[in-house]
Order: sequence, then C-alpha cells, then structure tokens
Amino acid sequence: MEEEKKKVVSELKKACINCGAELKYKPGTTNITCEYCGHEEIIVQDQDGFKELELKPYLDEMGSQSHSQEIMMLHCKNCGANQHIEENYKSLHCVYCTMPLIVEDAYKEDWILPGAVLPFQFDQKKSHQIFSKWVKGLWFAPNNLKKAALDPQNTKGLYLPYWTFDAQLHATYTGERGDYYYVSVPYTTTVNGKTVRRTRQERRTRWTPASGNINGFIDDTLIKASHQKKNAIPSKISNWNLDSLQPFNTSFLSGFVTEKYTIPLKDGHLSSTKEAEKIAISWARRDIGGDTQRVHDVDMSLSEQTFKHILLPVYISAYRYSGKKYNFFVNGQTGTISGSRPYSFWKIFFFVVFIIVLVTILIFISS
Repeated sequence: MEEEKKKVVSELKKACINCGAELKYKPGTTNITCEYCGHEEIIVQDQDGFKELELKPYLDEMGSQSHSQEIMMLHCKNCGANQHIEENYKSLHCVYCTMPLIVEDAYKEDWILPGAVLPFQFDQKKSHQIFSKWVKGLWFAPNNLKKAALDPQNTKGLYLPYWTFDAQLHATYTGERGDYYYVSVPYTTTVNGKTVRRTRQERRTRWTPASGNINGFIDDTLIKASHQKKNAIPSKISNWNLDSLQPFNTSFLSGFVTEKYTIPLKDGHLSSTKEAEKIAISWARRDIGGDTQRVHDVDMSLSEQTFKHILLPVYISAYRYSGKKYNFFVNGQTGTISGSRPYSFWKIFFFVVFIIVLVTILIFISS
C-alpha cells in the first residue's frame, strides 16, 4: 500500500524531457505542456473509466485506506480553506482571500482519491477576457471601472471537491390525484346603473385516493464537499456538464490549486439522501398523474449505493477599484461569471431623478 501511495504522489509532477521544467496541464486539451520549450505530452487515460466506490464500507470506516492518497496541505487561518499546494510554489497566497500562506505550515493528510475530474477548458488569460467583457456590461458601473487593477497573480485556477452518489431507488407512496373540472357560478354585476345576473366558470378539483410503487436509478447526485467561510462560490456559476468528466489523472491538476473536501463523506451522504427523497416525491407525483397531486407518505429505500469524489474547475480572482478589493468567479468549463462590483452613486442618483421627472410629466399630462 505504501508503494502505491509513493507512486501516486510521484505522478503529481512530471519533468519535461527536453529542459527539465515541470509539465503543466493545458486547458481545453488532454495534454500536459512545458511553458518554456513548448514540449507536449498526451495524458494517458484510464481505460477502466470512472472509479465508482461502494458506499457502505466507507461509511463503516472499513475502506478508509483503500483508494486513498497522502498529499501536502495548507490551511488558511483567515478563511479556513484547505488547499493542496505544489512544492515549487515560492509565493503562496490563499486562493479565496489572498492572505499569505506559510510554506512551513504545510502538513500531510490523507484523502479519498478522486474518481473523476472535469478539466479546465480555457486558461487564465481567457478568464481575464471574460472579466473585461463582464465589466463593460455592468449597469450603473463607474465609467473608469475598466481600469480596475487586476493582478494576474491573484487569479488562480481551483479544483473544487464534490461528492456524487448513485443508487437504485425503491419506494411506496400514498397520496391523492386531483383532476380539474369547471362549474358555472351565478353572480350579479351593475351595468349602466342596472343589476345584471351573469355566470362565470370556476375551477374545482376532484380528489381521489392514490398509491403505488416507484423504482429507478439515481445517477450522479451532486453534493458540495467543502465549506467556504468567506467568498463562497456563487450558485450562479455552480453548474457543470458532468458528461464531460474524465477518469482521474493527477496530470490534470498540474499548474492548479486543489481544495480538499471538508464535508465528510458521511455528511455528504446524508445530504444526498435528502435529495433522493425529493426525487422520490417527484416520481410519485408523476406516477399519480392528473392535473395536481398530494403526496401524503413515501417509504423509500436505497440500494447498490456508490459514490465518487470528483473535482470541478473554477477561476477565482480579485480586482481593486478605488482602493477597495472585489472578488469574482468564473466557471472553468462554461465561462459563466459572477462577482462583486462597485456602483456609481451619481449614475444611480441621476437615473432616480429622471424616473421622478418622467412620472411627474405623465401625471401632469393625464390630469
């Protein structure tokens, strides 16, 4: 087992056969490349595909040593993030809050090896272009915001840890099926000073008891595996196409920061079970049919449960404007961006004045 660990760790870095420099992953490809001489090598893919791990042995702490690896970690005392940092970094800053990290504080820790990784699809330069386009499209932004100081050293590609869970779902349910029907309801109204009797159609629901069984496969329930005390990843960018996952290979991590999961597998499984319950209710509603449904009780069980530890890509950075720091995040696969931004007081002020004047004119004309 120790020999296996040493082999895995040594594969985290690969030297260029021409100049000896470290080969790093080239986003959007399946290659690692040398930034100095341009030499490229193909990342050899695992022909066995993804490694789905049986869930129960891990929850029972029987499988804690299998499919595990020892890595070097640094803990940010400011925001609490746990980051895997490469040995050749000389100037270290937290990828989330940019606070300095101390190399001497690095410690070794085991983690469950990722079963899959979603590689970055574009480089740091492209993430800056996305930022510039985003800035130009902001409403009520100061005119000179495009001159914001964006430090390339503060832009980091980060692999975020997630759990995915698969399971066969079996459930029985009881509820009610609702079918709409319409009735004519008389009412009175006044027309030209006279009382007039009319009818209108009102919708009613006819409820009938329903029960049944539902079965199906739940594939890749995605559960976040880390907490961010500060600068949490916005939900707006947290959408990835998992069909593009690649079998895990450490070469994809070269040149990027990797965050270690801080939400234990057990807690992740509890969250996935809650998601499975929501899925069971949705399937029960579909099975009941009709125009609307009531689900009173669902008795659910999960079997053949497996999981993966996967890594998903995001660029994190900060820019300065008028002496204040703002953060932004870019999805490393789709290019979706979200971030904090400054507002122009005068633009908002004159816009409000314009609205007030416009409303006043409209009121004056209508009167």
